[in-house]
Amino acid sequence: MKIKLLFIFVILLVSCESTVDNIEKDFPTPYETSNNTETATYDQVIDFYLKLSKEFSSINIQTIGTTDSGKPLHVVTYSNKGDFDFKKLSKSNTIMLINNGIHPGESDGIDATMLLFRDLASNEIETPKKTIIATIPIYNVGGALNRNSTTRANQNGPLEYGFRGNAKNYDLNRDFIKSDTKNAETFTEIFHLINPDVFIDNHVSNGADYQYTLTHLFTQHNKMGGDLGEYIHSSLMPQLHDSLSKSKWDITPYVNVFNSPPEQGFQQFMDHPRYSTGYTTLFNTVGMMVETHMLKPYHMRVTGTYELMKKMIAITEKDGSKIRSLRGAAFSKNKSKEYYPIAWAVDTTKVSMYTFKGYQADTINSEVTGLKRLKYNRNVPIETEVAYKNHFTASDSIKIPKAYVLGSQWQNIIKKLHLNKITYTTLQKDSMISVEAYKIREYQTYKSPYEGHYPHYNTTVSTTNEIKEFHAGDIIIPTHQPGIRYLLETLEPAAVDSFFNWNFFDTVLQQKEGFSPYVFEDTALNMLKNDSILNAKFENKKMLDLDFKENWYKQLDWLFKQSDLYEKAHLQYPVYRIKK
Repeated sequence: MKIKLLFIFVILLVSCESTVDNIEKDFPTPYETSNNTETATYDQVIDFYLKLSKEFSSINIQTIGTTDSGKPLHVVTYSNKGDFDFKKLSKSNTIMLINNGIHPGESDGIDATMLLFRDLASNEIETPKKTIIATIPIYNVGGALNRNSTTRANQNGPLEYGFRGNAKNYDLNRDFIKSDTKNAETFTEIFHLINPDVFIDNHVSNGADYQYTLTHLFTQHNKMGGDLGEYIHSSLMPQLHDSLSKSKWDITPYVNVFNSPPEQGFQQFMDHPRYSTGYTTLFNTVGMMVETHMLKPYHMRVTGTYELMKKMIAITEKDGSKIRSLRGAAFSKNKSKEYYPIAWAVDTTKVSMYTFKGYQADTINSEVTGLKRLKYNRNVPIETEVAYKNHFTASDSIKIPKAYVLGSQWQNIIKKLHLNKITYTTLQKDSMISVEAYKIREYQTYKSPYEGHYPHYNTTVSTTNEIKEFHAGDIIIPTHQPGIRYLLETLEPAAVDSFFNWNFFDTVLQQKEGFSPYVFEDTALNMLKNDSILNAKFENKKMLDLDFKENWYKQLDWLFKQSDLYEKAHLQYPVYRIKK
């Protein structure tokens, strides 16, 4: 009897080993067949997932939209139920979306996710029962097709990889809120179709040297706000740390330093809405970027990314109902708020201390420049307490209006609202509406081009109340809707990533009509003679501003802008607010 049981055990063991061998034999990845030194090409990635979907009922692949390369985006989904209707699945399941290849030279996630989906489908790892996992296999298709082996100057493998810029040379991880690319437009469509509870974006870092292979960049918890932000900070992040530690994988918050040693302390990266996790935050999705360390061997980075995703799936499976509940509560709470923060600053009163595993950083003379340079000594690992500034506080806020009013001529903006499932009503006839109006008071503009723009910053406005005529076809956008945070971040001109700061309303900044000084001199004189208050303001300004006093054109221009001759459209922000 014992011999028979032993025989059965051996047969089962051999059978299990054969299954593993067959899975790897039938569905090998280029990463594996190259002895962990190469990353899959775009065509190899799509072909791999097509084969998986034909073999396993739990895997589905579909094409959605297009990209600047002319090729579509793909979404691959793992569902142990064999059901891929996201609207139906979201009622009783937690949904995770994994994004890969936003920077195709940072290819770790592309290969790790291929392994992950194969192992989920074949039950080689523990599979979730209440979590649906979707992935965009390669988001930056154009960049993936532009393969080379030189542009990641600071990275240790793979042998070849894609390029950071997309087909139109945009950095897609600066394009989520402005959506200049077809990639971003399609991502928006996918995001709202899936409505993920958890979002992971896989990257490779640049910057300092240290012992860790893995770093994480969770969406900033104060900016997320409320109980959901607290869950990220106090529960999700510690769970991930502990779970990885038990599997002998150390992880640190993303090391946001470049030209100084991390041991001097650093602050959390603020993920504004231009970035993937900043954008997903606007819809209360728990977001995290994975940043593996560029100098670690490729197989370590891929394996680490794989392990991190496994741990996040396990946490999501355990906490799924809680995450969904917190998201729902956040949507309700956001719609009832009176004020909304549009700018953030590091909270210097709160500092987190933790033991950081780095390398000794030396300052030596450069043999290239002859000047001082930073050099890390990997032969001298160190562990030291560092100050990590991961608390932010609102530095500016706005009072949330009941609605915004936007003219029908701004079709580029209306298209973005539509993509993001923002609801609005259209005026059926010309109407007089009591509104709050903004005038652009001050702004600064970057001198160098940035992602196809010369963005503005430090924008301030002045406010007036008026009754203004709007026309049939203009739209009224209520803020009491799920996309309230998206509206406030894009339509409030002083917000960091507002449509104004991204140059979408720049035509209002240019004065279209002016004056001829020799003609306006007489008009200006009459204005001063007939308006004692204006005359007093004029004289006072000359007393206080020497440059103004000695510049005849500035004086005439100031007077022109106090007159009815000055066009109302200049500096008039074309989005109006209806107060609550």
